Amino acid sequence: MNEAFKQAKIAYEEGEIPVGAVIVCKNKIIAKAYNQTEMLNDVTAHAEILAITSAENYLGAKYLTDCKLYVTLEPCVMCAGALFWSQITEVHYAAPDPKRGFRQCNPSILHPKTKLIQGSLASESEQLLLDFFKKLRN
Repeated sequence: MNEAFKQAKIAYEEGEIPVGAVIVCKNKIIAKAYNQTEMLNDVTAHAEILAITSAENYLGAKYLTDCKLYVTLEPCVMCAGALFWSQITEVHYAAPDPKRGFRQCNPSILHPKTKLIQGSLASESEQLLLDFFKKLRN
């Protein structure tokens, strides 16, 4: 989760919503990403989507069955759907997203075999998001 948080800080510095994601396979980081919706002018350029694409390219496969995602914010419905289709083994997220997180809409959207784990670096991730939106509004 520390690496995902580093990615979120990069997003913050680049004026993107500070969400970072890392995918690990067999204890090795195979993909890192952060939100790039503004830079790429693409509403789908969420950290999770970019990390999934990168990991699949690295593995040369469309399924991430031996992989774990670490992300600083609870995935949205779009990202949860992509995680479902990738068949990722575990999703670890730091901060909950009470407004747009997938658990608000459909808590069972992840693949049935995917483990969901919440909590690590939650307060730090929440604070980074709060700081970003406070800065944005000023």
